[in-house]
Amino acid sequence: MQVQHALPSRRVQPFCDRPIPLIGCLRPYHSSPCFRPRPERRSLPRPASTAPLATPCTAPATTDSGSGDAAGPMRHVAGLSEIAGRYKALLLDQFGVLHDGRRPYPGAVEAVAAASAAGLRLLIISNSSRRAGGTLDKLSAMGFDPGCFAGVVTSGELTHRYLTRRPDPWWAALGSRCLHMNWSRRGPASLGDFGLQAVTDPRDADFFLAHGTEALSLPGGGVEERPLEELRSLLVGAAEEAARRGGAAPPLVVANPDVVTVDGDDLVAMPGSLAAAYSAAGGQVVLMGKPSPLIYCAAGEMLGLPTDQLLAVGDSLEHDIAGAAAAGIDSLFIAGGIHAREVIREPPQPPQQPPAATVTTTVTVMATVTEGGSAREEEEEEGGGAATAGQAGPLVDMAALRQLVSRHPGLVSGPKGMEGPGAPTYVAMRFLW
Repeated sequence: MQVQHALPSRRVQPFCDRPIPLIGCLRPYHSSPCFRPRPERRSLPRPASTAPLATPCTAPATTDSGSGDAAGPMRHVAGLSEIAGRYKALLLDQFGVLHDGRRPYPGAVEAVAAASAAGLRLLIISNSSRRAGGTLDKLSAMGFDPGCFAGVVTSGELTHRYLTRRPDPWWAALGSRCLHMNWSRRGPASLGDFGLQAVTDPRDADFFLAHGTEALSLPGGGVEERPLEELRSLLVGAAEEAARRGGAAPPLVVANPDVVTVDGDDLVAMPGSLAAAYSAAGGQVVLMGKPSPLIYCAAGEMLGLPTDQLLAVGDSLEHDIAGAAAAGIDSLFIAGGIHAREVIREPPQPPQQPPAATVTTTVTVMATVTEGGSAREEEEEEGGGAATAGQAGPLVDMAALRQLVSRHPGLVSGPKGMEGPGAPTYVAMRFLW
C-alpha cells in the first residue's frame, strides 16, 4: 500500500525546539516552539513511499499513554471534568464531536465553555478540506463562543499551503495540471488562488487533488457533478493503466483524509474513500490531515506543550485515535460519532408489568415523592411514573468497541491483547463536561 503522509519541508519534527511557519487561524501569542518529546519514546518507522516528500516528521511511539491507561482497559468517563485536571490543552475534532455538520450536539457548547473556563486551551484540529479561516465563524453560528478556542488547523489549510508555497523539490516538481475532485451540493472548493489548471482527463493531469466526492472541476471554471463511483473508477483506471505501462500513476493529494463524516443523522462519503480505492489499486496517496504527522506538527507549533499535557478528542478510530497514538498523545474517543452504529446499544427494556402491578408501583412512588414536595409529584404524574423518568439512555458497548479496536492495525501492538498502545485512553458517549 502506497500511502504517504505529507511531511514538512524543513528538518522539523513535531516535538522539536524550532518553530515551523504558522498555519491556519492563529492567535498572536502562538509563537512558541513545537512539542517537546516525552522521555523514553522511540521513533516510528518512516512510512513507505516511492517519492519521499521531505525529511520525515517522526512521531514517537509509546508503550504507554500519558496516564498509563491505554495499555490496560479503556476507561469510560461520563464527562471531561473527570480527567481534565491531567491536561493543559485539547486537540478537538469537529464533526462527530462538537456538531453533526448542521447543529451542535447536546451539551457540547456548554462543555467547550466549561473547559475553557477551567483553563484548558482548545485547538480545533480538523480534517476539513476547507481553509481554516471560516471555521470559527461556523462554530459561532452554532452557538459556540469563538473566544474559547486558541486556534484552528485544518487539512484544507495545509493543502493550500503546500500547493501554493511548493516548499521542497517534490512539491515544486508536482506540476500545475490537476484532476480536481470537488464538492457540488456541499459548496465547491475554488482553485482560484492555487495557481492550478483543472483538467477532466486523468491522462492530462500532473497530479490528482481530492477536496470532495461529488464533482469534477472544469477547465473553464465551475464543476460538473459526477457520482462517487465514477470518480473512484477514474482513479482506479488511471492506476491500472499506469501499471500496464510499467510506469507510475500521478500522485493523489487528499485535502480531507476522512472516509466518512456525519451529516445530521447520516454518514457521507469523504475524499478518504477515494484515497483508499486509489491506494488499493497501486496509486500513491499523500494525506494532508489526520492521521498524518503533518497536522500534529502544526498543532505542536501552535501550542508548545509536551505530549503528556495534551488530550486529543475525536470520533474516528482510523484518523483521530490512530493519529494521536502515533504522535504519543492520549485520546478521548467519542462513541456517538461515526462509529455509533457499531458501538452504541440501547439499554435492555424492563419487562412489562401487569396493569395492577403498574398502578401499585406508581402509587407507591408517588407517595414517596410527595414527601419531597408537590411540584415533583405533578411532574412525575405527567411523565408517566418513575419508570419513565428514570429510564437509562443508550450505552457504549465496550466489548464491541474492543473488538473494533482489535481489527484496526494502527491501534493494536500484537495478537496478545485487543488493546494495544494505540487504543483510546478514554471513552465517552458524547463530548460533555
